[in-house]
Amino acid sequence: MFTRASVLGVCAALAFGGAASAADKPWLMHDAVAAPSNLKLSGTFRARYETIDSAARAGVPRNEDYITLRTTLFAEYAAGPLRIGGELWDSRIYDADLPSSAGANEVNTFEPVQAYAAVDLKDPLGLPGKATLQAGRFLLNIGSRRLVAADDYRNTTNGYTGLRGDFLGRDFSLTAYAVTPQIRLPDSQADVLDNRARLDKETNDTLLWGALVDRNVSKATTLEFGYVGFKEQDAVGRPTRDRDLATFTGRVLRNPAPERFDIDAEVGYQTGSVSSSALPGATTLDAEAGFFHLRAGYSFADAWKSHVSFDYDWVEGDDSGPKYRRFDTLFGMRRADFSPGGLYSLVGRANISSPGARWEATFDRRWDGMLSYHPMWLASSTDSFSNSNVRDATGRSGDFAGHQWDGRVRYWLVPGSVRLEGVYILVNKGRFLREAPNAPSGDRNTNYLALIVTSTF
Repeated sequence: MFTRASVLGVCAALAFGGAASAADKPWLMHDAVAAPSNLKLSGTFRARYETIDSAARAGVPRNEDYITLRTTLFAEYAAGPLRIGGELWDSRIYDADLPSSAGANEVNTFEPVQAYAAVDLKDPLGLPGKATLQAGRFLLNIGSRRLVAADDYRNTTNGYTGLRGDFLGRDFSLTAYAVTPQIRLPDSQADVLDNRARLDKETNDTLLWGALVDRNVSKATTLEFGYVGFKEQDAVGRPTRDRDLATFTGRVLRNPAPERFDIDAEVGYQTGSVSSSALPGATTLDAEAGFFHLRAGYSFADAWKSHVSFDYDWVEGDDSGPKYRRFDTLFGMRRADFSPGGLYSLVGRANISSPGARWEATFDRRWDGMLSYHPMWLASSTDSFSNSNVRDATGRSGDFAGHQWDGRVRYWLVPGSVRLEGVYILVNKGRFLREAPNAPSGDRNTNYLALIVTSTF
């Protein structure tokens, strides 16, 4: 059994070993085995130590720490227009004590997350452009990734099995997909803490499908319109809330560039039905909810390549009305808009109203940093705040959750190969996170720290 000291020792050896060869060319698996140009080979290794003090989520330990390791190996062979690829993920946890918040988001050992065949076509059906058809197991990142994504900060990812098609024209592109999300296993805590190997599975009881169209309206600005359908039903040993949802999105995107304003604005509308609980015979409720995201920024042409932005996120929460109004982000990412998953996992795309400010800078070819601040309110004072599971159904605990400060610094030991990262988050709990009936008792502040070593080869 690994101990915390032994795992951290391995991470330190990796870091200092990388530092010793910092002037050398990064070691790449593809080059090391002299692979041909039509065979892609790559991999990653990540070690992360996380600790949290006075967690604000309900139902998890107030203080906890553990180490997670993640190794990935990717290969893809191309023969003319045909490509065959696969990727193995090995995600593990060490030194987690009971009770623990660890689950299937931390462990997925020896899992073939990707195993696909794809074909690339030029000018399909006489249309000028390129098309790709893909089938099998693969990762999905659609549009802004706020509804369908392959999570990266989390120790495991979201895998999907099915069909995908892409078309890239001169000034627009189209993506369509029909998949079943892979069910990550193991999912019992005993098996998770033992790093037990069990293959993920697919089931027709859970289906995800959709399409995204984006069009370039200028050299710098893109419009996106998307649809995501999701349907689930109970399976043996796996009760669900029988979600049947349709989500429509519209987005305006202008990417950052030196001495230029940029914007990312997206709105989403969700409708359908959901059961009031996962119990058999639960009442079916009509669902209707929405979200809005805005980030407006400016990039300076200074030595640090500074970028400042101002944000606002509003994501609907449930209320006392006859319809279910808590927005469901499905398989969306959270880090880019809010804060990390992993042991923190407090803030996500659910029942939140939060303005914010962010500063990012690249100090040189090795150092970069980010600092953000978000005061956080509940969009609905009678629903649970974001991902906290803290709730006051009466609404008497107010609607202010607190202040979140999020900082990150990264340093390339070997540029393009080995990187160190530190993440620190401070939450000054507001009235709601201190006074709601099931709010964890303890300090007014939540402190989260993550120390990360990532090697790309």
